[in-house]
Amino acid sequence: MKFFNVKIAMMCLLLASCSSDEWRTNVQNPDYLHRSIKHVTDVIVHDIFSPPVASRIYTYISVAGYEAARHQDPKYISMAGQLHGLQAVPEPEAGKEYCFPLASVQATLKVGRTLVFSEDKMDIFYGNIMQEFRETGIPDDVFERSIAYGSQVADHILAWSQKDNYKQSRSAPKYTILDDPATWKPTPPAYMDAVEPHWNSIRTFAIDSAGQFKPAAPTKFSVDKNSQFYKEAFEVYETGVKMTEEQRNIASFWDCNPFVMNVKGHVMFATKKISPGGHWMNITNVACKKVHADFVRCSEAYARVALGLVDGFISCWDEKYRSRLIRPETYINQYIDESWTPLLQTPPFPEYTSGHSVISGASAVTLTKLFGDNFAFTDSTEMEFGLTARSFKSFIHASEEAAVSRLYGGIHYRPAIENGMIEGRAVGTFINEHIKTRREDVKPVASK
Repeated sequence: MKFFNVKIAMMCLLLASCSSDEWRTNVQNPDYLHRSIKHVTDVIVHDIFSPPVASRIYTYISVAGYEAARHQDPKYISMAGQLHGLQAVPEPEAGKEYCFPLASVQATLKVGRTLVFSEDKMDIFYGNIMQEFRETGIPDDVFERSIAYGSQVADHILAWSQKDNYKQSRSAPKYTILDDPATWKPTPPAYMDAVEPHWNSIRTFAIDSAGQFKPAAPTKFSVDKNSQFYKEAFEVYETGVKMTEEQRNIASFWDCNPFVMNVKGHVMFATKKISPGGHWMNITNVACKKVHADFVRCSEAYARVALGLVDGFISCWDEKYRSRLIRPETYINQYIDESWTPLLQTPPFPEYTSGHSVISGASAVTLTKLFGDNFAFTDSTEMEFGLTARSFKSFIHASEEAAVSRLYGGIHYRPAIENGMIEGRAVGTFINEHIKTRREDVKPVASK
C-alpha cells in the first residue's frame, strides 16, 4: 500500500511538472493579438476617429506589437532603420526567459490606450486579457519581465510617434472654402468642415514622400453637357437612379463612413461605423485565421497592412487637397437634378482620389504577397453592423468591389476610383519591395 501511495505521488509530481510547462504553448494563441486589435478597432469606432487618423493608430499599435513579438522566431527582423525615423528598438535581456506574445499584447494595448480617447474602455479589456495570461500558469517572474519589455517597446514607439507632425497638424488652420465652382463644398446633412486638410504634412512611414505616387490629374471640370466631366457626373447620377439590389448591397457593405449623421427633426446624431482601414484590418484577421497563422506571422500581417493604410491615406489626402474636386452630390444637384441624393452619405472632404480605392488597392497587394493570390475568403466585418457577410475569390477581387462601391454609393466619379486603385497598388507594391520583415528577404550586400 505504501509503494502504491509513493507511485501515485510520483505520478502527481510528473503531471504537475508537465502542466507547469503548458503555459508556453497556451500563450502562443494568436487570438490574444486578434482580440486586442479588434478591441482597438471598437474603441476607434466609439471615439469616431477619421479614417486617416485611424490608420495612424493602427500603424503604431501594430508596429509595436510586431517589434515585441518578433523575438519569438529568429527568422523575423526589426523594421527599425527601414521606417522613417524609427531607431533601434529595445532588445530583451539575453539569457532571460520572456513570454513574447504577452509582451506583444502589452505593447499593442499600451500604445493603443495612449492614442485613443476612451482610456476606460481600454483599461477594462486590458485587465481581463492580462488575467487570462495569468491563468495560463505563466511564472510571475516571466510575466513581470514580459510586461516590462512590452512597455519598453511601447514607450519607444510612442516616442517615435511624437515626431510625425501629428500634434502640429492639430493646430493648423481649417480648410478655406473657395469660390471656384470646380472645388469641394460642404455637403448635407451636417455640412461638416473638410477633414484633415493638412494630412500630407504627416511624416510618411515607408514611402519617400506624400507626393511620390501622385495620380493622373482628374478630368477637367465643365458644366457643358458634352464634356467628359459632365458625362462622368451623369454616370454617377444614372447609377443611383437605376440602382440594382446587388449594387445597393455592395455600396452598403463597403460604406465604412464614421461620419454618418442622422437628422430627426431638430436633433442630429451620429451612426458609428468602422473605417475603411478597420475593415481591412479585420480582413487581415480573417486571412490569418484561415491559414492558422502563428502569433508572429499574425503580428507581421497586421503591421504590413497598417503601413499600406497609413501611407495610402497620406498619398490620397495629398491629392485630395491639391485637386480639391467637387463631390458628385454637389455637382449633380446644381447641374443635373436638384432633388437627387446619393445612396451613401457623402464624406466631408474633397472627391479625388477615392480613399477607399487607394487603401483597398494597397491592402490587397500587401495581403496577396503575404497569403497568395486566389485566396478565397468570407468577409464578415459588417455583420455586427447589421449587414450580410460577403465572399470573395481573392484580395484583389475584394478591393475591386470596395472601389466600385463608391460609384454605386454616389460619392465618387469613376476616375477617382480607377486612378485611386492604381495609386494604392503602387503604395502597396513599394512597401512590399522596400520594407523587410524576414531575413530571407534581405539581399546580401555585394562585396567590392
